[in-house]
Parts: sequence; structure tokens; C-alpha cells
Amino acid sequence: MSTRKSIDRFLSNKNIAVIGVSSKGRGFGVAVYEQLKYAGYKVFGVNKNGGKINNEIMFKSLGEISSKVDAVVTVIPPPETEKIIDEMKMLSINQIWMQQGSESEEAIEKCKSNGIDVINGECILMFVEPVKSFHSFHRWINKLIRKYPD
Repeated sequence: MSTRKSIDRFLSNKNIAVIGVSSKGRGFGVAVYEQLKYAGYKVFGVNKNGGKINNEIMFKSLGEISSKVDAVVTVIPPPETEKIIDEMKMLSINQIWMQQGSESEEAIEKCKSNGIDVINGECILMFVEPVKSFHSFHRWINKLIRKYPD
């Protein structure tokens, strides 16, 4: 489980790339992308096939982004997350949030051995303020049963 301190440190970044945003306009990657934008972050959508989301160009890789990227959220299969870590290392991006389902032990260990701060086992939508709808209820439940990071 990640600590509240590491989560707050991640959320203090302002330029975040979301890996796994669908150009079809639906899916969890899109939800993360849109919530981060709504909360005031500068967000870069990344989809290996490119495309657009809300008339904004999606990048095919982290390396295509010309602006500074402080942190990455992955919403992709674990083997793809493992490859993203190599790209992050080359670009000196040192924080990653592996959304549930995108992490693997190999990816987590790869981050640790490369000095990349990793958050896993938590849903980012329960922490990006304002927390909306279902995620607000889910956060309340986790606090009640003491599964919410202190």
C-alpha cells in the first residue's frame, strides 16, 4: 500500500502524462485524463496509436511530448507499463502511479531499482480533488474500514 505522503507528493506535480487514453472517448484512461484536467493539471494523453481526445492530440509516446512531464499515470497492461519505465528513465521522469491492473511486481521492482517513486494499489480518482460520484463513496468506505492511506 502506498503512503499518503507519497500520494500527496505525486499530486503536487502539475504536468502529468496519462498512458492508455482511448481515442474513442471512453474507458478508465479517459476518466483519469478528464478528472486531472478538471482539477487543473496540465495533462498529456498518450496512446501508442496516437489520435485525439476532445480535439487535443494524443502522443504516441512520452518522448513525443515537448513540454516537461513531471509524473506518469499508467492505465495499460502490465507488460506495457514495464516498457514505459524504461522510457521514463531515459527522460528523467521519477514518479509513476500504476493504476490498479497496470502494475506488476516486475514493474514495481524496476521502478525501485531505478529510483522512480511508485504508487500502486490505489485508485487515483479517489485522491484527485474534487473526488466525484462513485469514487467519493468508495473513498468513504475505505476510510471507514481503514484502508485509506494516512
